Amino acid sequence: MSEIEKVKCLIIGSGPAGYTAAIYAARAEMQPVMYQGMQPGGQLTTTNEVENFPGYPEGVTGPDMMLQLEAQAKRFDTDVRFGFITKVDFSGEIHKCWADDGKEIHAETVVISTGASAMYLGLESEQLYLKNGGGVSACAVCDGFFYRGQETVIVGAGDSACEEAHYLSKLCTKVTMLVRKDVFRASKIMADRVKNTENIEILYNTNTVEVLGDGQGVTGTLVKNSITGEQTTIPCTGFFVAIGHKPNTDIFKDYINLDSTGYIEYAQPGTSKTNVPGVFVAGDAADKTYRQAITAAGTGCMAALDAERYLASKAH
Repeated sequence: MSEIEKVKCLIIGSGPAGYTAAIYAARAEMQPVMYQGMQPGGQLTTTNEVENFPGYPEGVTGPDMMLQLEAQAKRFDTDVRFGFITKVDFSGEIHKCWADDGKEIHAETVVISTGASAMYLGLESEQLYLKNGGGVSACAVCDGFFYRGQETVIVGAGDSACEEAHYLSKLCTKVTMLVRKDVFRASKIMADRVKNTENIEILYNTNTVEVLGDGQGVTGTLVKNSITGEQTTIPCTGFFVAIGHKPNTDIFKDYINLDSTGYIEYAQPGTSKTNVPGVFVAGDAADKTYRQAITAAGTGCMAALDAERYLASKAH
């Protein structure tokens, strides 16, 4: 049996939430240990330009911002580790976690900052332009600004798709919304909002065949009507996917209360507490509403402060 490592504070996952929690926990002398997770730096590492995070007047790339946050966490002696947690046991007062290298960790407090992953269509062309930052995005609020005065396409039929399409309509000359079926999944009020917006065109029964581009950026979208079989090319420079997010919370489901879509539920509104004492959550693993770097960072601060108070209460 491998040696058990005992830690005061274990942070599972990186990104703005995890790194902010690490900075606060380290400064409170909780000697945090962080496992960066499957995607070190989180979703922002796929974002080319971040212009809406305070303190960066010229903007910053997502990867650069994550490297700066990591350096700041390490400056206060956070033990940042490459790798991920594969299993947990939160049934007792000591929170047991196992890393991908087999190491067993017993943590007095745990901050879950595993985030959520945007769901994509899975097309090769979509992934190509997503990876090179050339016009594919899963966040209109983050990236819509770069498509001012241009034509964009958005895929989705739920509330968030309608909200993002409406947001894009204020920036773009035209927004084409691709709806897979002949109805919206969104609430009536949200669906009506896009239907009544002049520069949003809605194409029902329409699937994406391919994201078209010149190798550098997106130039259009090839779509197919599922009833007639007819294929059409829609010119656009931005292709937005709004078909949902999947929170990365599967390993916690036996111990932590999740909602029907897998987001962690707060045990007490206004805190970062979960239903398990000593386990806290920060960022997109619990936030299905805002999903911004700045809100994730804020909840990271909350989680570290809540963890610090939890340890102080146990010491007395």
